[in-house]
Amino acid sequence: MSVKAPVAAPVPAKGRPRGGLVRDLVLLVVFAAILVALPSVLRSLFGQASVSYLSLAIRAVGLAVLALSWDIVARTGQLSLAHAAFYGAGAYSAAVLLKLTGAPIWLSMPVAGVVAALLALVLGAATLRLYGIYFAIASLAFTEVVKVIVQSMPFSITGGTVGTNLPPLFRPVFVAGEMERWEVAFLRNQGYFLVYVGVLVLTIVISLLIQNSRLRHAFTAVRTNEFVAGVMGVNPARNKLIAFVLSSFIVGMLGAVEAHRFGSVNPDVTFSVHTTVLALVTPIFGGLYTTVGPILAAGVLSGLEETLKRVLSDGYLVAYGVVLVVSILFMPRGLVGLFKKLTTRSRTQSGGEHDG
Repeated sequence: MSVKAPVAAPVPAKGRPRGGLVRDLVLLVVFAAILVALPSVLRSLFGQASVSYLSLAIRAVGLAVLALSWDIVARTGQLSLAHAAFYGAGAYSAAVLLKLTGAPIWLSMPVAGVVAALLALVLGAATLRLYGIYFAIASLAFTEVVKVIVQSMPFSITGGTVGTNLPPLFRPVFVAGEMERWEVAFLRNQGYFLVYVGVLVLTIVISLLIQNSRLRHAFTAVRTNEFVAGVMGVNPARNKLIAFVLSSFIVGMLGAVEAHRFGSVNPDVTFSVHTTVLALVTPIFGGLYTTVGPILAAGVLSGLEETLKRVLSDGYLVAYGVVLVVSILFMPRGLVGLFKKLTTRSRTQSGGEHDG
């Protein structure tokens, strides 16, 4: 009895044309320049209110990093629920490194990413041969394991169940007569925003390099059918491990930055499943297996959540959940898929009118 496997195209020797990568990188430079200029624009337009708008922008950029890093794993067909583990590992790595050595954030960020990547290497080597829900359960259990290990470490190192505090990265000094008090908060947020933008740019570069290389086709082949991918010469386990490690490195760095921004790490908060849920839902809402989708969804969802908070202060989470569920049901391919559908329909109608 033969099993009919999905037809998959052979993996090309190369990725997309080099011109595609150059174009994407140029667009990235433009996008980064817009983000860098955003704080100054907000300050000139909104004055004191720009502090709140910049906080919202920080949240959107952080969510974009989280979502895009998860999407990299999803491109291999794996449903990872371990993002909170790598986020927490990165946050605690920065906290412990600072406590033991006084290392600055510019050193602790890559170290935190490496620690998270090593954890992903260990977990991936043991579990990436699992499929579907079995891998999801194993990755979720791993988060609890890492959390218990952190809680069990000496209090002088991790702070046990209480956690530990970290100093802020930016401490602008108020100068009477030269600035207003709200400008201190603005300058602090501006510093954090630029750091977040740097992490997002790195994440986008990694995503674009994947999309413009053989990895894109290998990931697609593995996601479509691992058996067929193996016959085509693609190593499923190795490619899934590459995606897993790259993703964890990014989210580990994000955890390190946010540990300083929030000023503390705590096992229950830092390893919260809420982090994993956000990482999963956002790229689905924006459009899976794309670079634009998770970023677009992060901006929309951050703005939507803030709006619902102001309109429905008590029940905004319920309304937020309803919006997400309805969007996923009626937009199975996310915002990117909806945009493509509308664009195609518009072109078809224009073509029909022209022919008529």
